[in-house]
This record gives sequence, structure tokens and C-alpha cells, in this order.
Amino acid sequence: MEARAIQRTVRQSARKMRLVIDLIRGRAVPEADAILRFSKKRAAKQIHKVLKSAVANAQQAAQRQNEAFDADSLRVKYAVVNEGATLKRFTAAAMGRATPIKKRTSHVEIRVGSDTVPAPAANAAPATATHAEPKAKAKSKPKKQAAASRTKTKKTKKASK
Repeated sequence: MEARAIQRTVRQSARKMRLVIDLIRGRAVPEADAILRFSKKRAAKQIHKVLKSAVANAQQAAQRQNEAFDADSLRVKYAVVNEGATLKRFTAAAMGRATPIKKRTSHVEIRVGSDTVPAPAANAAPATATHAEPKAKAKSKPKKQAAASRTKTKKTKKASK
């Protein structure tokens, strides 16, 4: 089972948030939760909210399908921060000019999924034979011929210049 959560227009630049999201990508949910809770970065608080929301969405999906749910068995399968709309403002500068200020936003998306891998079907046939015959080695040029061909190419390159 997989669930996702998205938070849009977070008032922090995507570059700063990516530093934190890289810490939790691919980790187990309890471990990612601990990393975010004790991180000093401001982005960790927003990402922690999105992670909690994704886990809650997974719990609701399991409840709808009457499946057993264990939040500790979930992993962060996909975590990405993209750039959002940039708020453009201006401030006063010297000699009556204006200087632009770009207030950047970002979108956070996290997908969590269960750790367990579904077992293959029992009636499926094996894909390949276990003992295949080794392939014949490709014949290569003898060393003398290979060296001769290299020198010819060098000479032709010099002649073309």
C-alpha cells in the first residue's frame, strides 16, 4: 500500500528544503520522524507535517480496505521538493531606484509505502534456466595487427591536418 501527501506554497526556498528532504529519503518512517523532530533546520518542521500527513493517509487507506496497518513498517519511498511560485516585491534603493526582492516558495511531496514485497505467484514458471551454456568469446585482433591499425589512424589524422 502506498499513500502520499503534498504541501504547496511553503514559504521557504526549495534549495534550503532539499537539504532536509535528502536526509529522510528512503528511510523508515520512525527513523525519518526522529531525524525531522531533532533537526535544527526550519524546513524540518514543514516536512515533518507532510510526513505525518502521508502516514495518516496510509492509515486511512488501510482502514478503507480493511487491512492491517503498522506505521513502523512504512518507508519513505518518494520525497521531493519542487519550486513554487515566486512572490516578487520591491524595496527602495539609493537615488530613487527600486531593488527587487524574490520571496521563493516550494512544494513538498512525500510518498510512503509498506516495506514488505509481495510474494510471486505460485503457478508462475521460472523465467530462465539456471544453468545456461557460456557464450563463446568474441575473437579479437592479434596484438600486432591492433597496434598497426592504431598507427595508421594516427598517420591519417596528421595528414588530414
